Parts: sequence; structure tokens; C-alpha cells
Amino acid sequence: MEQFENFNKSYINGEWVEGESGRNYENQNPYDQSVINTIPLATKQQLEDAYVKAKQAQKEWAQSTAEERKSILEKVSSYLDQHRDEIVQIIARETGGSLIKASVEVDLTIALVEEATNMPDELNRVDEKGAAVEGKVNKVHRLPLGVITSISPFNFPMNLSMRTIAPAIALGNAVVHKPDNQTALTGGSILAKAFEHAGLPKGVFNCILTDLDEIGDYMIETPHSPLISFTGSTPVGKHIAEKAGAMLKRVALELGGNNPFIVLEDADLDRAVDAAIFGKFIHQGQICMIINRIIVHEKLYDSFIDQFVERVKEIPSGDPTEEGVIVGPLINEDQVNDALEIIETAKKEGANLVLEGKREGNLLTPYVFTDVKNDSELAQTELFAPIATIIKATTDDEAIEMANDTPYGLSSSIFTQDLEKGEQLALKVESGMTHINDQTVNDNPTIPFGGTKESGVGKFGNPWIVEEFTITKWVSIQEEYRDFPF
Repeated sequence: MEQFENFNKSYINGEWVEGESGRNYENQNPYDQSVINTIPLATKQQLEDAYVKAKQAQKEWAQSTAEERKSILEKVSSYLDQHRDEIVQIIARETGGSLIKASVEVDLTIALVEEATNMPDELNRVDEKGAAVEGKVNKVHRLPLGVITSISPFNFPMNLSMRTIAPAIALGNAVVHKPDNQTALTGGSILAKAFEHAGLPKGVFNCILTDLDEIGDYMIETPHSPLISFTGSTPVGKHIAEKAGAMLKRVALELGGNNPFIVLEDADLDRAVDAAIFGKFIHQGQICMIINRIIVHEKLYDSFIDQFVERVKEIPSGDPTEEGVIVGPLINEDQVNDALEIIETAKKEGANLVLEGKREGNLLTPYVFTDVKNDSELAQTELFAPIATIIKATTDDEAIEMANDTPYGLSSSIFTQDLEKGEQLALKVESGMTHINDQTVNDNPTIPFGGTKESGVGKFGNPWIVEEFTITKWVSIQEEYRDFPF
């Protein structure tokens, strides 16, 4: 049995290295504020060392065979599966997520690694294209990009880290990864241990435990990395895009969302309520894809509210490590205060509070607002908390218009019994993903995961991530000497 809590160091060039900044970060359980471990934070120089070592290691890793890369990933998948029960417990303790959420996260992570084993052969595939010049053969190769910078958030730390790391390594790249310190174990150290166990060559994967006070924008500005993969807030994503754009770097950004859950006039009410409960309150609403606005046709509006509120009252809350608990704590006190501030604003704006929650430390039990105006601050804010907002639409067309009235465009869903109509309307919703007769929180390693508008740039998932993480190179071979006009 691994004592994962003991892994409080950065992992640089295949070694566990203590941070040299002289400052520590206490990684706390958000439910009871107990200290899980204390992390000595790394310096900017240690980060630079990680990039230099990664750049050196990547040159050799790029020459590895597809079979070698697959073997490493298979061993990583096996390691995570063998330690599944321990990891589930740590996810619950470190993120505040329920055991259900933690189990889903481990399963998604393993699935990502398994899908990444299908990517190494992409570097061996050579496409031949036609040529206008006689005797010329055109070939298109894929090459590794180099050192990929990975920055992941606190909410689904293992899954959202691995969806960058596994494809990057599968495609012959090296990685310098920084998890959120609030979830340093599940977003970083456990993954580093898995790759160490798998025998990944030194320097190919590096995990740095540090903070912005120490490193500033260096992960964006470093000359050693041509791509930044970031999952997090839209304001931070815009900052990264601005800095990276000035250096002509690539970015893969999965940012915020204001995801509509649309209940059309002909929807199955019971099914819609079931989906809305899950899609709003899994992980206390701290998911980029979470339902943010529930938009209901006026014909079903009152009935939906009645059923929804009764169901919400039954949702168990408390210590997320206990079986049966669904709503656990928010990640920290600042998140709780932000949620309470928007709740007070919503009351002043005139939204109808039909179910009032309560605060216990970082635990916030569910709130439900109805008669919410779509242009209100409540409706237009990415809530990241167990706060449900229900909006009335007079027609199905108005519901779609309301859904699109946001700068975000990540996920969405439509409930209707007319599947053909649902699919037609799905194409009118301005989001990267729309789910018919389901809720908004869906992921799969073989779909093009990503948003539109201010919700992101680029797509994760196989094969779309292959394009993001490789260089496409044209090589022409003149097999017959050509005549030139001068």
C-alpha cells in the first residue's frame, strides 16, 4: 500500500526534489481543515531546471518506439487501477468531492490513459499526397511538438491533468506539469509516482509544486515550451493566451462555462428533473460543465420547480468520505464567501429563493432560486457552488435564445421527446457540446472535448488532441531530376 500523503516533493528529472523556496504550503482537507501534507514550494530556478531536463529528455523520447510508449502507458493505467481504492479516498479528502465523484474521476483518468495507448502509432503513419511536379513524391509526417506545459485546476485534478499528460507522452513529447497546490497529490504527485513506477525515462515527465508568487508567468514565457495546456478560469486563460500569442506559442485552453439545461415544452418532466439534480449538484457544482442555468418552458415550469425542490431537499450533505454523501465542502473559504456574495446579490435583484441552504465551515448546502432573469448577475455568473437557478421561457425558441445569451459556450443540454427536433436545436446552441436528454456533465476520451466563445481554444480527445500536440511536416522527394526554367 502506497503512503501517497508522503509524496510532498516536486518530481524533476526522475528524482523527488524538495522545494528550495523556504516557503511551505499546507495542503488541507476542505471539510475539516486537517492538514493532509505540507509541501515545500519549489523555486523558479527549479522550474527552469525541469524545463531544461525535459527538453534534453524529449529528444531521446521522441526516438522511442510506439511499443515502448504504449508499454509505459499500460503500466501507468495498471498502477492507477491497482491503487484505485486508496486514490478514491484521497480524492475525496483533498478535493471535497463525494466518493461517487472520486470513483468517476479515477475511472475517467484510467480511460484517458488507455485511449492514449492508441496514439503512438500516429508518429509512424506517413501520408502520401499528389504532386504537380513530375517525379516528385510528397509525404506528410507527424513529429512530436517538444516540451508541453501543463497547468491543471483543483476540481477534477487527476482527470484534467492526465488528459494533457498521457496524450503528450504518447506522442513523443515531454511534459512540465503544475497542479493546483490545493490538490497537489491527486493532480500531480500520484501521477508522477505512476510514471516513475512505469519506468518512464528521467525528465520526460516533471511535476513542479510551486506558486505564482515564486514563478510568475515563467511557465508561459519560457523559451523551452511551444505549447501551454491550461484548464481553469476564463480571465486566467485570456492572460495566458495574450502572453503566449505574443510569442506565437500554441495554447490548449479549457475555460469557464455558463451551461444551459433546456427543458422544452414536450420534455419528459421526471427524466428532466433526474438529470438536473445530478448535473447541478455533482461535486457541489464545482465543474466547468456543471448546469449553471435551468431554462424551462412555461408549460412545465411550476411542475418542474415543485419536483426539483423536493428532490434537492433529500440530497445528503456532509463529510464526503462517508458513503451516501453527495454534497461536500467547497474547496476553500474564498469560494464559500464568493458563493454567499452572489446569493445576497440575487436576493437584492429580486430572484425568488425557494430553498435556502446553510453554511457549516466550507460546506454549503443547496440553494434554489426561481423567477431568475436571464440577464441578471446570478444567471450570468459561473457559480461553482451548489446554487440552482431556474428561468422561465415562454417558447422553445426563446429558451434557445436565452441559452445563447452568454459570453461562454462550453456545454449544454436539451430535454425533448422529439429527438429529431432536439438534434436540430442542438446545432443552434452556441456551445462546443450539446447533450440531448442528458445533463451537461459528460466526458469521453474519444470525443472532441472543448468549448466555443470564451470557454476555450482547442479540442481534447482522440484524434483531435493529436493535431494539437504534434507538428505536421511536409517532406518532398524529387525522385527524378527536374528541369528548371532558368
